[in-house]
Amino acid sequence: MKLIDTLPVRRIAFLGDYLPRQCGIATFTYDLRTHFQERYADLDTFVVAVEDRPGEYDYPSEVRYTFDQNSRSAYVQTARYLNESGVEVVCMQHEYGIYGGNSGEYVIDLLDRLKMPVITTFHTILEKPSPDQDRILRAIADRSAFVVVMSERGRQFLENIYEIEPEKIVVIPHGIPDVAFTNPDEAKGAFGLDGKKVVLTFGLISPNKGIETAISALPEVVKKHPDLRYIVLGATHPNLIREHGEAYRTSLVRLAEELGVAEHVQFHNRFVEKEDLLQYLQMADVYLTPYLNAAQITSGTLAYSVGSGKAVVSTPYWHAEELLADGRGVLVPFGSSEAIAEALIHLFDEPDYRNKLRNEAYQYSRQMVWHETVGSYHRLFGYSVTNRLDLNADALPTLKLDHLYRLTDSTGIIQHARYTLPHREEGYCTDDNARALLLASWLDTDGEIVDARIPWMIDVFASFLNHAFDPQVGRFRNFMSYGREWLESFGSDDSHGRAIWALGGLIARTRRPDLRAWAQDLFNRSIDKVLEMTSPRSWAFTMLGLSEFLHRYPGDRHKQELRRELGDRLCALLRQTARPYWYWFEPILTYDNARLSQALLCSDVPEHQLVGLHTLEWLRDVQTAPEGHFRAIGSEGFYPMGSEPAVYDQQPLEAAASIGAYLAAYAYSGLDIWREAADTAFAWYLGKNDTGLALYDESSGGCYDGLQPHSVNYNQGAESCLAYLMARAEIRAAQVQQQASQKKSEKNSVRAK
Repeated sequence: MKLIDTLPVRRIAFLGDYLPRQCGIATFTYDLRTHFQERYADLDTFVVAVEDRPGEYDYPSEVRYTFDQNSRSAYVQTARYLNESGVEVVCMQHEYGIYGGNSGEYVIDLLDRLKMPVITTFHTILEKPSPDQDRILRAIADRSAFVVVMSERGRQFLENIYEIEPEKIVVIPHGIPDVAFTNPDEAKGAFGLDGKKVVLTFGLISPNKGIETAISALPEVVKKHPDLRYIVLGATHPNLIREHGEAYRTSLVRLAEELGVAEHVQFHNRFVEKEDLLQYLQMADVYLTPYLNAAQITSGTLAYSVGSGKAVVSTPYWHAEELLADGRGVLVPFGSSEAIAEALIHLFDEPDYRNKLRNEAYQYSRQMVWHETVGSYHRLFGYSVTNRLDLNADALPTLKLDHLYRLTDSTGIIQHARYTLPHREEGYCTDDNARALLLASWLDTDGEIVDARIPWMIDVFASFLNHAFDPQVGRFRNFMSYGREWLESFGSDDSHGRAIWALGGLIARTRRPDLRAWAQDLFNRSIDKVLEMTSPRSWAFTMLGLSEFLHRYPGDRHKQELRRELGDRLCALLRQTARPYWYWFEPILTYDNARLSQALLCSDVPEHQLVGLHTLEWLRDVQTAPEGHFRAIGSEGFYPMGSEPAVYDQQPLEAAASIGAYLAAYAYSGLDIWREAADTAFAWYLGKNDTGLALYDESSGGCYDGLQPHSVNYNQGAESCLAYLMARAEIRAAQVQQQASQKKSEKNSVRAK
């Protein structure tokens, strides 16, 4: 699969074992996360480390969570931590032996519970797995969004042996440090090896590495090149130490002594950090991997040696066959000390040939440097989130009213929340109760769900507006304390307009004559006051309320004239403000912008409708990111004419307003581009946005209060919750209408036949 740039991902967890645990996977996890953070410094990345000896490792600060590989319950707890951490993607390393249970089956308990995409890198892919190994690898792949292998052979094994679908497999080479191509002789002095020919083998020491075969080759080599030194660098594998101590290393020392080459072999018995390893590689003339069998799909040590421009002699295990092909190294048969001796002698006899191998290896390795590797992972992370959220237009998240109900008490809807808890100290407002009444009236007539809470909430929100209206001044008050005390004599123009819109919506939809009679009375007493107001949003909200009213009572001349007057005012504002590069009603884009265009589109005056359409076209372009997703005007500065639009803090209110306006444009023009624009704006709530983070919280049914550069605002206030639910309600209504039209068209087609 070719990786392409997609939406950015802001929070990533790297899961595997980790330094200072002495393990090749720990080193890989460390390198991958470190180089990823270096290249993408603005992202939040951290590590979840699986431990073989809990509590014994002194981890660096990026390790935020650890769990015992042998505790099955710990895997469930780790999944809970990740789900609640805001992580968008988990990058998991898999190797047999680092997870508990039969063939590492405990990790399935974790994967089954994760809610975000998982990218799994397979470090070992067995050609002949046991039944359990086969079952576990298939289960991991099934639960992963994508699986990464480091070689073409690994991809073939996954397809042919494990029957993993090809589109799920991605080949990303093992990352390597980007080091200069240097002369080994310049680095030998630091090791006391001036004038020596140096062969290096590196890695955790264990019998399958074939080091005894390499030592057995030395007598023939030192006859011709007595200045040769063979460096065996690395600690004995911890598992081998626990079971057999240093018996294997001791046997190697004894073998060198018996063959008379002890002075030519140096054992550096320690776990080497990356910086030290690079120094060793710089001074080596030849890198040797004498592994005893083919079953190694990946070798980090081989990748490092090729990346350092070494002449490599290796047995033909799978990764070596691929990496050293086309003259990038020398392959020798398994277990053949004679072939190793012949290859080493030839390399030291022919320095030009040795340097040719070095150059071929180094040039090939440039595609493997960590900068390129982490770039591939970054694109894969973004693609996995985008692919997971690639919405079917007919598949909306399940309607969930829990948070709306949580914020509502017998007085009204509380305007703010701390996380999901109602923040009572900040009380109530007419703005939100008007939105809530409008939403509840939509839900009551939609029929998607039957919920006894909806009629109750309609009464609560309507009662709030009834109490908010002051007949002495003909205005709605806006802010009320939690102690039910009004905090002002009358509210903002905008809150007045929103109240009128809600009343109009209730008049158009309610099946209760008593509620309609009440709403009509309050609507009539409050509507003319808007003519005294100067806020274009109060005009727009009122026009939307009038359009709702006129949908039920289309012949009301006073309401027709009032809507026309307010539409004329908006058009006059546009004529005053518009410039060749700025086609908007005001010299700044702020909040609820699209409602101005929507109000004109809902008019019956052709001039109004055309202005609404063309201003919305301009606004749509402003609110579309280069990548094609919806980008709301940020509230941290908005968008003044002649300046640049603020990208953050993006508000859920803007997506909802845009969806309403886009669907009004679709109803007016019939052009699918507007329906698609509405779907794109709705996808903003689900993660198709500048950060790739979902704003809708499916667990609570609420919506986060804003999109920030690296995260969301985790508070879930009334405005945000209502914005999401109103947006969803409008998208659903458009879907229902489209389905009805299709059925009607199909029925007419059948009749015509």
